[in-house]
Amino acid sequence: MTNEATTLDTTAAGNAAVTSRTALLYAIIGGSLVAIVSTFLAWTWTTQFPGDLTIYGNPAPLQILTLVGAVLTALHALSALGVKGLGWLTPAGSRKALSILTLGTFATALYTVLAIAWVLGGLVHLEPGAYVAVIATLVPALAAYKLPDDTRKPAPARKLPSWAEILIIVAVFAVGLYVITFGIGTDDKEPQLFTAYLILVASAAFALTKSGLNARLSAITANNRQITVIAAFVAAIAFPLTQQGGDTYTLIAVNILIFATVALGLNVVVGLAGLLDLGYVAFLGVGAYTAALVSGSASSAFHIQFPFWAAVLTGALASLVFGVIIGAPTLRLRGDYLAIVTLGFGEIFRIAMGNLDGVSGPKITNGPNGITNIPDLELFGWNFGEAHTVFGIELGAYANYYLLMLLVMVLVVVVFSRAGSSRIGRAWVAIREDETAATAMGINGFRVKLIAFALGATLAGLAGTVQAHVQHTVVPEMYQFAGPVPPNSAFLLAAVILGGMGTIRGPILGASLLFLIPAKLSFLQDYQLLGFGIALIILMRFRPEGLIANKRAQLEYHDDTADQAPTDLATAKAGA
Repeated sequence: MTNEATTLDTTAAGNAAVTSRTALLYAIIGGSLVAIVSTFLAWTWTTQFPGDLTIYGNPAPLQILTLVGAVLTALHALSALGVKGLGWLTPAGSRKALSILTLGTFATALYTVLAIAWVLGGLVHLEPGAYVAVIATLVPALAAYKLPDDTRKPAPARKLPSWAEILIIVAVFAVGLYVITFGIGTDDKEPQLFTAYLILVASAAFALTKSGLNARLSAITANNRQITVIAAFVAAIAFPLTQQGGDTYTLIAVNILIFATVALGLNVVVGLAGLLDLGYVAFLGVGAYTAALVSGSASSAFHIQFPFWAAVLTGALASLVFGVIIGAPTLRLRGDYLAIVTLGFGEIFRIAMGNLDGVSGPKITNGPNGITNIPDLELFGWNFGEAHTVFGIELGAYANYYLLMLLVMVLVVVVFSRAGSSRIGRAWVAIREDETAATAMGINGFRVKLIAFALGATLAGLAGTVQAHVQHTVVPEMYQFAGPVPPNSAFLLAAVILGGMGTIRGPILGASLLFLIPAKLSFLQDYQLLGFGIALIILMRFRPEGLIANKRAQLEYHDDTADQAPTDLATAKAGA
C-alpha cells in the first residue's frame, strides 16, 4: 500500500508539474499576442519623438522591433508545447531560449517607452498602447522565469535533401543581409532605434544559441561548405544594391571591411602566434602613408603617381619592412615586455609622422596637417570616385571601394586560412600554447614569430593602401593607441579577443560590431568608452572565449572536468 501511495503521489506531482508548465507557456503565448497587438496601437500622441509612433495600424520601426521579439517568443513557446512543425526551433530545450527572448523583448519595449518619456519630458506623453506593450511583454518574462529547466542533449538531426539544405543556407544569409542592412541603415537622427535594435538582436542571437538552433545551422553549413562560401559572398556583394538612396551607409560598410581586414591581420599575430601587439595600427598607417605619398597627391613630397597595383605593392612592402625592422630586435621578449615595446612603436610612429613637417624634421608628411587631396583610384579605366551603372543598377562611389575591399578581404581570408592550417601555422599555435615546450621540440621560436609579425604587418599595410584613397586624407591622429573612434590599436585588439582569437569569422564579427556601434551611438559622446568598458566586462564574464570561438578555447574556458582531481586511488595512479 505504501508503494502504491508513493507512486500515486509521484504521478500526481508529475501531472501537476506538466499542468503548471503548460499554463506558463500559454501565459507566454497570450502575453506575446497582446504585445503584437500593442505594436499596432499608438505609443505617443505627438510626432516630436523620432519615428512617429502616433499611427494606429501601421507600426513604426521601433514598434516593429517589439513585434519581431514577440513573434519569436510566441514561436518558441509553441515549439515548447510540442506543436507539430516547430520542434526544430528548440532542439536543445526551450526554457533558456524563452527566458532570454522574453527579457530581450521586454527590454526593447521598456527602453522605447522610457526613451519617449525622456525625450518628450514625462510619462504624460504616452498613449495606452505603450503601457499595454510594457505589461504584455513583462508577463511572458515572469512566466519564462518560472519554467522548469528542460535543457537536453539535441537529438541527431534528420537528414535533409541537398536542395532543402541549400534553401536553408540561402534563407539564413538573406535574413542576415536584411538584419545587417536594417542596422546599418538606421537614421542617425533616431539613436533610440539603433539602441533598441542592439538589444533585440543580441538577445535573439543568444537565445538561438541556447536553443541549439545555431548548432544545427552550423552542421548544415559544414556539410555544404562551398555553397555557404558562395552564399556569403553573394550576400556581401548584394549589400550595395540595397543602398540606392545614397552612399552614406555604404561608406560605413567600407570602413567596417577595412577595420575587419586589419583585425584579421592582427589575428595572425595575437590569435595564432600569441604575441600581444599594442601598436598594430601603426602598420595600417605605414601602408596608408606610403600609398598617399606615391598616389599623386598635391600634398605629397615626392610628386609621383603610381598605378593602383604598384601603390598597393609599395604600401604592403613598406609595412613588411617595418614589421621586420621592429620585430627583429624585439621578438625575443615575451608577454608584457613585448606589449610595452610594441605600444612604444605605435606611439613613435604617430609622433614621427607629426614631426616630418619641414620644421621638426624633413618635410615628408606635412606633420599634423597630413597628406590631403589623395586622388580616387582608377583601375583599367574604372574611376572609383564616380558613380557607375551596371546592369541598370547605379553604384555610387563608395560602392566601388566596397567591392574592392571585399576582394581584399577575400584575399586576406585565404591567406589566413592557408597559413593557419600549414606547417608554420601549427608552429604558431605551438608557440602560443607553450614557447618553451615548442622550442624543446625543435621549433625556431624567433623565426616563427618574426614570420607571423611580418605577415600581419603586410596584411595591415594592404588595407591601409585602400583606406588612404577612401578617406582622401591621412593624418597622424588616425593611428592612435586608443580613442573613441576606431580603428586604433585598442579597438583592434578588442575586436580579435571579443570576436574569437584564432578564428576567421570572430575578428570579422568583432570588428563589425566595434565599428558600427560607436558610429551609431555617437550621441553618447564622452560616455562611449564607458559603455564600451561595461560591455567588455559583461562579455568577458559570460563569454570569455569570444563570440565565435574555436573548440580549443571553448574547452579551456568551459570544461569543468579539466581541473577536477581523481576520485579514487586507481584513477590517481593512472593519472600519475
